[in-house]
Formats: sequence, structure tokens, C-alpha cells
Amino acid sequence: MALEEYKRKRRFEETPEPPAKVATKAGNRFVVQKHDATRLHYDFRLEMEGVLKSWAVPKGPSLDPADKRLAMHVEDHPVSYFDFEGNIPENNYGAGTVIVWDVGTWQPLSPVAVDGKYVPGTEAEAAAMLAKGDLKFRLKGKRLKGDFALIKMKGRRPGSKGNEWLMIKKHDDHVVEGYDIEEIEDSVLSGRTLAEVAGDTGSREWKSRPTGRGKLKAAWLADAVAKLDKKRAAESGVKKKRKK
Repeated sequence: MALEEYKRKRRFEETPEPPAKVATKAGNRFVVQKHDATRLHYDFRLEMEGVLKSWAVPKGPSLDPADKRLAMHVEDHPVSYFDFEGNIPENNYGAGTVIVWDVGTWQPLSPVAVDGKYVPGTEAEAAAMLAKGDLKFRLKGKRLKGDFALIKMKGRRPGSKGNEWLMIKKHDDHVVEGYDIEEIEDSVLSGRTLAEVAGDTGSREWKSRPTGRGKLKAAWLADAVAKLDKKRAAESGVKKKRKK
């Protein structure tokens, strides 16, 4: 998918989402955005080929291999969408609140296992696996870790668009049986929940910012991050005192 579809669906004079632009610098990040739109879901995105390859996962990713999560392949998003968090106004595509639930890096895994274990693959192998509909990869996120697979469903249900995939956790040291994604509600960027961002009118004006601290483009996000940093610093200080 190209960014033309992303651009076609949006009115950028009304939505705070970043404009369509293909990145010229290669990257290997991933992001999971929790999106309270018509239906609550999670958007899983892999930085690849200058864009964010994207899947909407209704129940969200899981660290339990027993969970085979439906993942709807949607239009590519610009790389600048990586840290988008805020409110998409009513009467716009995807209207609702978005927070960044997880961020990190990803690594393609070779389609051929060695001694029964998956080994790092190449970008070319990742592109081939994506085209084939069987993409294996390793995540190193703040919340999601370990090996996963995105597998395109072959059987098409009546009325489907052929964009149905399954997101499955592989067996490794990061498995969590009975994993419940709903237990973690806050943003890894601002520490705020969907409800808190939805109630902040300033969030409607926020646009994407560079990854890392730097200077934040909106007062509400700067304040939220500052408070979160202060809280974590205080918690860290308490832990250090306990160890002494």
C-alpha cells in the first residue's frame, strides 16, 4: 500500500495527524497505538520501506501464544505517525482518541530456522515474507518483547476484503500465559490514559514530535511528560534508599 490511500482518507486542514511523506532514511522501529475510534482497537505499525506498515488489531497484541489475534492490514502510514498521540476530530476518518501504547525496535527473522530456532533475517527477506503473507519478526519494546508472526489468512470470509491476518506470539522466554492487555492503560510517552487525553482540548492541537525528549511541541504533552519524569525519578530515589 502507498501513502496515497492515507492521504485520500484525511482532511489535513481539520485533523492533527501528520501529512503523507515517505521517509528517505531507513529505520527499524515499531509502535502500537491504542485508538478509541468507533470501536476500541490497537494499531500495530512496523517501520519498513520508508513508511509504517500497519495492522488494526481489535483485541490488541498478546504475549500468550495461545492467542491468535485478528489483524486487519490497513493503509500505510507516514513514519512521522510513529509518536502521534491526541484527538482526531469528529467527522474525520478515524475520529477518536489515540495514545502510544508501546514503542521499540523490530528485527526481521529468517524464514528458515536454525537448530529449531529463529535467527535474524534481512530487509529483503522481510519484504519477501510480507509479500508472501508470512512475516516473522522480533520485537524489543517497552511492553512487547520476543518473537512474533503476522500470517495472512487464506480463506476469505463473505464480504471480507482479503486483508485479514493473524498476529501470533511465538514460544520464547517472553511468553506470558493469560496475558491481559487491558491491565496496561497508560501511554508510554505521556503516562496518560485515553480518557485523560480525550478530556484535554489542547491535545487536539498536538502534532507529531521527534522521538526522544527534545523540545515538545505542545504544552499539555510537555507538562505530562515532565510530571511523569518527576514521578519516576522520585520512585527511583525511593528504591535506591531501600537498597542501602
